[in-house]
Amino acid sequence: MTDLTDDERRAQGYAVRREVLSDDHVDRAIAATTDLTADFQDFITRVAWGDVWSRPGLDRRSRSIAVLSSLIAHGHQEELAMHLRAAVRNGLTIDEIREVILQSAVYSGVPAANTAFRIATEVFAEDRP
Repeated sequence: MTDLTDDERRAQGYAVRREVLSDDHVDRAIAATTDLTADFQDFITRVAWGDVWSRPGLDRRSRSIAVLSSLIAHGHQEELAMHLRAAVRNGLTIDEIREVILQSAVYSGVPAANTAFRIATEVFAEDRP
């Protein structure tokens, strides 16, 4: 993985980012990029998506479980809705997501899980046809 050039990591990162978060999300992020945020967008594309999410050690379902748990534990609600959708895209069922949130209640606290259930309820209600 470390033998890739920055351009190759960026290309790989964009591909994985689009598969996990959706073309629409990535297109919005690119369109919203400013001089202030350009280096950060490049960084997360190359490092988070091109390096970490592209590693072979975990499948995307497992990575989604880890991300959901981390977001809940650290109170990063602003990212949770996006990654709940990504978790479904990565093959997690609503029942499995429920279990991840329940598990987080034990280790991250009931208030954190309560907030996660509220956000998940909103996300999954929006995504129904």
